[in-house]
Amino acid sequence: MAARDDISAEERLIARFFKPLATEPGALALSDDAAVLSAPAGCDLVLKTDAIVGGVHFFPDDAAQAVASKALRVNLSDLAAKGARPLGFLLSLALPKEIGEEWLSGFAEGLRGDSVLFGCPLFGGDTDRTPGPITISIAMIGSVPTGTMVQRSGAKPGDRVFVSGTIGDAALGVMLRKGKQWKLSDAQRQHLISRYLLPQPRSALAEVIRAHASASMDVSDGLVGDFAKLCRASGVGADIEVARVPLSDAAKAVIASDPAALESALTGGDDYEIVCTVPKAKCAGFSAAAGAANVAVTEMGEIKTGEGARFLAQNGQPLTFKQASFSHF
Repeated sequence: MAARDDISAEERLIARFFKPLATEPGALALSDDAAVLSAPAGCDLVLKTDAIVGGVHFFPDDAAQAVASKALRVNLSDLAAKGARPLGFLLSLALPKEIGEEWLSGFAEGLRGDSVLFGCPLFGGDTDRTPGPITISIAMIGSVPTGTMVQRSGAKPGDRVFVSGTIGDAALGVMLRKGKQWKLSDAQRQHLISRYLLPQPRSALAEVIRAHASASMDVSDGLVGDFAKLCRASGVGADIEVARVPLSDAAKAVIASDPAALESALTGGDDYEIVCTVPKAKCAGFSAAAGAANVAVTEMGEIKTGEGARFLAQNGQPLTFKQASFSHF
């Protein structure tokens, strides 16, 4: 049967690939110009948007399914750092001509899998053509009990500084993808590359952050630069012991053979971990709750009076960096 002439190619694309993801009634089956969402009783809405661009945030030969997962997960990471749970998302796609149905099928499959895994259905969005690289923009909607969102600005002198997971894997993985040669096992290489390709948002830590942290943010542009933003927002300083920053075995192997790679690990970005500050009296409870949520956390420093975050070498001297974090500009 021929396609109906009054249904546009864009409508057919949406119906085929994205309507199955719009499982909430408020999405109106993607049949309208907008969706309807009621805030859960006693909750504030938390809003976040991030875009990823071909050639900037992912490589042209990255699988479409992985690209979709990354687009969703970088936003979920921000929600987790605020102590929020996801409610759903909006999706905007700018597609070059060479993107066809095979790529879109894989992309939709990646979105479907993670929308189920993280409990965040599609509510709507937009599709466009572009002469430039593919651009994927997601607006994530989450919720927290009223007045409990954990901001960057709550750190106080004496608070301890924690970070989830390990730092630097993704930045080193990007360097491998660009041709950097280090003596690593196949498993170590795969670990670093997979950490770049598929972020692991610490959604399981959201309630723990909300219950214990005084300030929190996700680490997306590099630990050094991102933590400096938290300190500026809070009007505090900090001392971080670089020897206590958690590194994977693969990252340790790289740095052992190439000590200069430590700076890339600390400043390179794409970690999608959570850095937070916790009052001393709550540290034991925080660590226990994180363990119960199966998320590793590491204490690596302390908030001080003054301004600026100092990253200290083993001799106690502050390190200096060519560039504190990744920047688009």
